[in-house]
Amino acid sequence: MAEFETITLGIDGGIATITLNRPDRLNAFTGQMMADLIAAFDITDTDDAVRAVIITGAGRGFCAGADLAAGDATFDYARLGDDGPVAADGSVDFSHASVRDTGGRLTLRMFDSLKPVIGAINGPAVGIGATMLLPMDFRMASDTARFGFVFARRGIVPEAASSWFLPRLVGIGQALDWCYSGRVFDAAEALKGGLVRSVHAPDALLPAARALALELTAHSAPVSVAMTRRMMWTMLGAAHPMDAHRIDSRGVWVRGSSDDAKEGVMSFLEKRDAVFGDRVSDQWPLADGWFDAPGYR
Repeated sequence: MAEFETITLGIDGGIATITLNRPDRLNAFTGQMMADLIAAFDITDTDDAVRAVIITGAGRGFCAGADLAAGDATFDYARLGDDGPVAADGSVDFSHASVRDTGGRLTLRMFDSLKPVIGAINGPAVGIGATMLLPMDFRMASDTARFGFVFARRGIVPEAASSWFLPRLVGIGQALDWCYSGRVFDAAEALKGGLVRSVHAPDALLPAARALALELTAHSAPVSVAMTRRMMWTMLGAAHPMDAHRIDSRGVWVRGSSDDAKEGVMSFLEKRDAVFGDRVSDQWPLADGWFDAPGYR
């Protein structure tokens, strides 16, 4: 198993657990943590033993946001020496790679995960600690968790593609309330606002997350789950249901002749548990094309 500087990755019983592992800094986010998390998702995507991914934090926090060790230069990338996008006349090339938000690079990678992702939020989750939760399929919280989209209070704006994710999850009014005020709120408010699925006692959080992961994946074909995740998340941004009809039709065509489809039907008729043999690592290149092919109008 790969080793990382800022996280740990363990796989047990088909469930991968990624743990943010800077407990002395409340798991504050750094560029290295971004790189480690992206690498971990590369591993879980290609490991057919992994059916789902849980993300949690070490110690008493989930993620306290960006590491503020650089003080007032924390978000001033030019002062930190990253002046590649700045021309001699002071103009900024916003297409330059170094302008890209590190949080967004992470959440876009999570968006592309081929396995379901469950957040087990065990403590404070603010700033990027809150926005990294948004592309997860489900979020479960300890009753000690606290959340905050605190960007306006730090003089910046929401990041990590949260302006796309958050209103879709909780509605525009709730998203604006939390982002305008920048206030920190508890797990009960997160549950009421639709940010989290459930709230648990601290000791019950990870067992509940594992139980959900197994419930979601134990009887489902992994390739179908991977395709369904891509379909559901991508269609959140579709302009018309015809877009979904194209994708649905291609997906049924691709999977309808598969060994998994045959097994799914026969196991039902024979009243037994299905044993799905298609592997995501083998099937995904074929399945991936169904999103890109020309479609009917």
